[in-house]
Amino acid sequence: MLVNPFVIPPSPEAQKAAQKVIEKVHAYMGMHPESELHKCGKMFGVLIVKSEELRVNSYLAAFSAKLDGSYHHEGFVPPVYEMKEEPIGTSKAESQRLQRLLFANYNFVNGKGETKNLLEIFKDEKVVSPDDWFNQSPIKNQKSQLLPPSGAGECCAPKLLQYALTHGLEPLSLAEFWVGAPSKTEIRQEGAFYAPCSGKCVPILKHMLEGLQVTGYGLQETEVQKPEVVYEDEWLIVVNKPAGLLSVPGKTNEPSVESLMEAKAVHRLDQDTSGLLVLAKKAEVYKELQAYFQRRDILKRYEAVVKPNDGMSATASLNDGMIDLPLLPNPYDRPRQMVDKEHGKVAITRYAIRERRADGTILVDFYPLTGRTHQLRVHAAHPEGLNAPIVGDRLYGTAGERLMLHAAEIRFVHLITKKEMHFCIPSNF
Repeated sequence: MLVNPFVIPPSPEAQKAAQKVIEKVHAYMGMHPESELHKCGKMFGVLIVKSEELRVNSYLAAFSAKLDGSYHHEGFVPPVYEMKEEPIGTSKAESQRLQRLLFANYNFVNGKGETKNLLEIFKDEKVVSPDDWFNQSPIKNQKSQLLPPSGAGECCAPKLLQYALTHGLEPLSLAEFWVGAPSKTEIRQEGAFYAPCSGKCVPILKHMLEGLQVTGYGLQETEVQKPEVVYEDEWLIVVNKPAGLLSVPGKTNEPSVESLMEAKAVHRLDQDTSGLLVLAKKAEVYKELQAYFQRRDILKRYEAVVKPNDGMSATASLNDGMIDLPLLPNPYDRPRQMVDKEHGKVAITRYAIRERRADGTILVDFYPLTGRTHQLRVHAAHPEGLNAPIVGDRLYGTAGERLMLHAAEIRFVHLITKKEMHFCIPSNF
């Protein structure tokens, strides 16, 4: 039975295998000072497998795409499909024809023994071209004529599962992790574990997992912790949202603050973030309050516990300062955000370090001056930000019991009574 490949952190057995691969890659980097891994790392993966011939479990290893210009390195599974030459077209139409030929030859088997190529797997997926995404062009309601994302089929998880399923090996648990220099755009850190990417891998894995027994696959019933009402009048409600609860309804049937309180959230907190959230009880109040938030006529303070990587950045060596790193949603790995200084939207955070602790963690106050998705989490983790991911951040750091980020204080003027509203609930981190 396969452990859910989307669960982070992965199984202890997969983590041990990952450590062996990390040591192997570090040895390779030592012998190859010219390796690309010294400038920007790469995603690697392991898959614990068993066969009828072996009494003990073993593991397979893989890396995404090419490593130093080659698909083939000893000890790693080969690519699912390898063209002898890269598809280079003399025109856009010719290039697309060659890409379609390439994707037609990427065939993936599932647990039922059924095979589909990438064109078949992605035919009903919503695919956005990079040009449309980065130029902020309107997304057309057209799916099938767009090709699968570039690089689809070359990530670790599909490569590992394909090799196992075509060689009579039973897949047991998977782990994907970053090795080498950190990525400055997607916020990938050395040794951290990551779930398969949503844009390229999830459609492929949905097909490949059919027919396999997967533990914990899908949503599980959990007891819902309701938000605590901090203030309420006839116009608005202020609540203390628990970590793990959505602010607004999502694509699933998970409960949210809006559905539980029967009111409209004026702003949002990440599902993993706890703290103060303002909701409007009337439509006209919602519109005015939302405009109020957009004008930034409001003070918000977050408390977070961060842990530096190899060392905090020059910016974070100070006790307080500003982080200015523009953000953009990652087109192939939603909901993750990425730093993009050319196309990203302005994102600015003021911070103040309150306590440096003996265990190496740091208590920080964050004051967001803009309201981008995952802004504080990315600004904390990025090498040019604090270079210190928030403790428990499964997307940009290391997964833990919970994300140590809490919306602790909010201050604004009541639109109706004109009184100053000030709420403060410490995190006790």
